[in-house]
Amino acid sequence: MVDLFSYEQKFETIPMPDADVAILRNMDMFDDPLRVFERLRIETVWQQQEMRIYGKSVLQPRLTAWYGDRERTYVYSGIRNVPLPWTNLLLLLRQAVEQLCEYRFNSVLLNYYRSGNDSMGFHSDNERELGPMPVIASLSLGEPRVFLFKHSKITDLPIVRVPLDSGTLLLMKGPTQQYWKHAINKERPSVGGRINLTFRKIYTSAERDILNS
Repeated sequence: MVDLFSYEQKFETIPMPDADVAILRNMDMFDDPLRVFERLRIETVWQQQEMRIYGKSVLQPRLTAWYGDRERTYVYSGIRNVPLPWTNLLLLLRQAVEQLCEYRFNSVLLNYYRSGNDSMGFHSDNERELGPMPVIASLSLGEPRVFLFKHSKITDLPIVRVPLDSGTLLLMKGPTQQYWKHAINKERPSVGGRINLTFRKIYTSAERDILNS
């Protein structure tokens, strides 16, 4: 396996109750983050799908793409995502992220925020395909955006705001998705593009049966 980063890089813990969240700023990659951003923007098969919100179908306020191992279909917000095969670039990024996180991922969801008008509402990544305590590694490329955390049960806890610059890796694991929701708010329209890659491990129905046995 090729070493794509410095072993001296360290994650910084973000103090949040009922969560296990850490951040690595300026992840050391095999190329400049802005060049990686541009390659992803051009090479990725983007789509804007409809999702169900309170029984209504609306277009997602961003572009998305789902890549991964075979049979790693992912369903969220009424959208059934069948994985596209890994590209060479995504495999390189996965390798680097896996080494840093010491965890094996089999899928990645890419979000392309084209401008400040694109956003993501508060939600938790708690679908059954992700297992009981999912590990999710989120790599940001392009323009900075602010990642918001809101506790789903303790309403008087303040919102946690995490600025995500290009090349930042955010790691969420343990009970985080059980107790916290996250979002990306709209900003001024002139904000440039941002691509976010969330590496995940998707379990098939047979694998979930084993986990629950």
